[in-house]
Amino acid sequence: MKKLISIIVAAAMILTLTASALAAPVIGINQYGEHGSLDNCREGFIQGLLDAGLVENEDFEIKYENAGFDNAIASQIAQNFSALNVAIMCAIATPSATACYAAAEDKDIPVIFTAITDPVEAGLVDGNVTGTSDKLPVEAQLDLIRKLQPDADTIGIIYTTSEPNSVSAIAEYQEKGPEYGFAIEVVGVTAQSEVTQAADTLIGKGVDCFSNLTDNNVVGVLSSVLEKTDEAGIPVYGSEVEQVKLGCVASAGIDYIQLGRQTGMMAAKVLTGEASAYDMPYETISEYGIYVNSEALARFGIELPEDITEKAIESSEA
Repeated sequence: MKKLISIIVAAAMILTLTASALAAPVIGINQYGEHGSLDNCREGFIQGLLDAGLVENEDFEIKYENAGFDNAIASQIAQNFSALNVAIMCAIATPSATACYAAAEDKDIPVIFTAITDPVEAGLVDGNVTGTSDKLPVEAQLDLIRKLQPDADTIGIIYTTSEPNSVSAIAEYQEKGPEYGFAIEVVGVTAQSEVTQAADTLIGKGVDCFSNLTDNNVVGVLSSVLEKTDEAGIPVYGSEVEQVKLGCVASAGIDYIQLGRQTGMMAAKVLTGEASAYDMPYETISEYGIYVNSEALARFGIELPEDITEKAIESSEA
């Protein structure tokens, strides 16, 4: 009987070890919140892994968690991933990236980030970390606004004061705006609950238009902002295609599915041992598209110049 028990225990151990050896490496995705651009990053990230020749549930397994725009939850998700000893942490947006970076450090787990405007400002360039930047084409956006609203003087921008992405973008807007004849009026917020009041403040200041950043607090309640600006007769320019679909008039922005795909292909190199996050510099997409919402443009009586019409991509939901 004892011999039989020993055989059963040994067999169970072999099966456990075999299953462990065959288990696919886990990639933990820590997404800061749900909105179009971040969702597109996640979709593109998984596509990038597949494009690199990997097979889901054989070469990798995805564990996806959403922080709901809550920094404490983003940190908790990152700590849980660390406890699970995931093979890679994929962080979508700056708060999730900094949380993963902190949680992964002791175990030296690679962190691959995306949707980070300024990785240097966010402190994400040293160590077992790399990824992709969604740095805004600010000058292209300013040029677009000038062409669509030739008489405009002031651009209003809402931003989160604690988000390095937004702080960096605001500095560039304030530097470049005067070169295109614009004054930049900004209102900082500390939480998503303050965004609509900030919109009221900018409307009260008589700005000619709004320009969005990839600020997660603002984008998370963009529909509410658009209700106010539409009522006030003030057009809003998005920072990427999903914001234009929601009702922004236009955007000079990047393709977030492509950004995520680029990130996934980087992660594939780390997962297969082809490269190390230590030695792989972060990458930035330099190409951008011009996205327009014809319905929104018509509401404000804005006509597209011929040179914009030729390259514009229609992005209304209809």
